[in-house]
Amino acid sequence: MPTCQGKLSHKFDLCKLSWLKVGGPAQVLFQPKDEEDLAFFLKYLPAEVPIFVIGACSNLIIRDGGIPGVVIRLGKNFSGIRFNKESVSVGSSCLDSHLARILAKNGIDLSFLRTIPGNIGGAVTMNAGCHGSYISDYFLSLRAVLRNGTIVNLNLEDLDFHYRGSVIPNGATITEVTLRINRNSPEVIEKKMNEALAYRAQHQPVKELSCGSTFRNPLGRSSTGYHSDNDHSLKAWKLIDNAGLRGMSLGGAKISTKHPNFMVNTGNATAKNLEDLGNLVIREVKKKTGIELVWEIKRIGSNVQNFLSKSDKNSDGVGK
Repeated sequence: MPTCQGKLSHKFDLCKLSWLKVGGPAQVLFQPKDEEDLAFFLKYLPAEVPIFVIGACSNLIIRDGGIPGVVIRLGKNFSGIRFNKESVSVGSSCLDSHLARILAKNGIDLSFLRTIPGNIGGAVTMNAGCHGSYISDYFLSLRAVLRNGTIVNLNLEDLDFHYRGSVIPNGATITEVTLRINRNSPEVIEKKMNEALAYRAQHQPVKELSCGSTFRNPLGRSSTGYHSDNDHSLKAWKLIDNAGLRGMSLGGAKISTKHPNFMVNTGNATAKNLEDLGNLVIREVKKKTGIELVWEIKRIGSNVQNFLSKSDKNSDGVGK
């Protein structure tokens, strides 16, 4: 590993970071001190070493075998908020809900972020949104460190935002996002956020271990039921429910009885339980409706741990 100022952890147990509390270790976890440290590390990290960037792990199933190579995670030192004249610049590890609350106090309305789990870097990557608003509606630019250590600035036209996605350069680590300001009174914003929280608590299993929506909605429809969005005929939750899969379980993984597009860890699920249950839902829904659901949750890593540190090997290279 290149010399760095940040923290390097070998065979770090990623289930400690996972919202679903599952997953194997990272071969190496790197938490950089700052953007310069990250750029230096990537510049001198051999090109053949794979990297994977994680955020809050709120939309992620980390497989039981863990992740080979280097996993990069930006910490609190990448979570600052800087107010500009007509925009706000936010460190990519800042949590969506925290940003929404801070902005509300300053009369800036990005209230839709209040109920979205995860951080701003992940929100841009996934073009997160709800209640008819998406991060792309407010996005102006971002800073990122490419796999070769180059620092770049990317604008709206560079990202090709679409439903639940954007085009981020492969291997890039977002460090800061700049968003357009949408002004409103703090009282109005607070009311909107409270209403959204109440709606979520009523309709979603917020007290259980989940990653939110498991599958994308066909045709890119939102699932809030707000405004004119009241055709539920092709919502993912409706398709799952109509297929009789509400409450289905596999090992410790279960389709929520409260919201069928939420998959939960009841306490002892493995990553394989969760992924297998999701794939079962895809097969059953397609069999009954002809529609193939698409995962919204990302699944990464290996099912079997296939990497060993030098200290785990005998002199002949055979694992202990």
